[in-house]
Amino acid sequence: MSTSVVTERTARSRGGLLVLLAVLVVGLASVAGLVVAIRGLALGGSVPLGVTGIIVSVLVLLLTIFVGVGLYTIQPNQARVLTLFGDYRGSDRTPGLRWANPLMLKEKVSLRVRNFTTETSKVNDANGNPIMIAAVVVWQVTDTARAVFGVDDFVDYVRIQSESAVRQLARSYPYDAWDEDQLTTLIGDPNDVNRDLLTELQERADDAGVRVLEARITDLSYASEVAEAMLRRQQAAAIVAARAKIVEGAVLMVREAVSELEEGSTDVDAIPLDADRKATFASNLMTVIASDQPTSPIVNVGTLSR
Repeated sequence: MSTSVVTERTARSRGGLLVLLAVLVVGLASVAGLVVAIRGLALGGSVPLGVTGIIVSVLVLLLTIFVGVGLYTIQPNQARVLTLFGDYRGSDRTPGLRWANPLMLKEKVSLRVRNFTTETSKVNDANGNPIMIAAVVVWQVTDTARAVFGVDDFVDYVRIQSESAVRQLARSYPYDAWDEDQLTTLIGDPNDVNRDLLTELQERADDAGVRVLEARITDLSYASEVAEAMLRRQQAAAIVAARAKIVEGAVLMVREAVSELEEGSTDVDAIPLDADRKATFASNLMTVIASDQPTSPIVNVGTLSR
């Protein structure tokens, strides 16, 4: 069963300053007439005329109060949603003193930018690892009709949907990628993750007439029960990557050293090396360069020939 969606439209209202002045003038005049009529009766004036004057003055005063009920104020970045006996009659965004049908209900809706931080939640990432995650959400009401009639409480709706979207996002991506460099991760690709969070939130917030201006992960870490193990894993991965880089550089240095020894600057100082001596030289040099600890090379003072 489909339901009709109420969207915002401009309400029929007018400036309230002239109405306020008219209410004050007519109200004071009715009070003055009431006083005159009562005094006339007290002084022995015509009873029918005095009673008529009192009734007219009271009716005018009541009518003036009724008209004055239709006055309301709107601050900058604020709107009023007008309804008449449950029927939506439009929204008024014009700041200042306004007047509309006194029988209308005028609900105030703020159009100012709001923000909040979701609660830090424990949720499993795409790899099943428990993580702690929270986000900050910046939002603003753009359609007052949907905000009031589309959901029960749009402020509570945005908060709950934001926490749900953050949890869904955490389940969609791994915290970190150990083997696949091209995989999008929560810790490694914050811009992509925040963009996906913003898109997900906006889809949910459309029903409440809300525009999400920004959604950003603010708290992201492993849960305490796995934090130590994951830290050791990160350290191991960093050590492996560093050792691979050191070995790569050492291989290039050994190749250049062997090449320069064999070529020399002239034919006289060139040092030809056979395969065994190249292997021994490369092994010793690799040990010196790639070793974690300071090495103590053994100096051969004898001959290199067999």
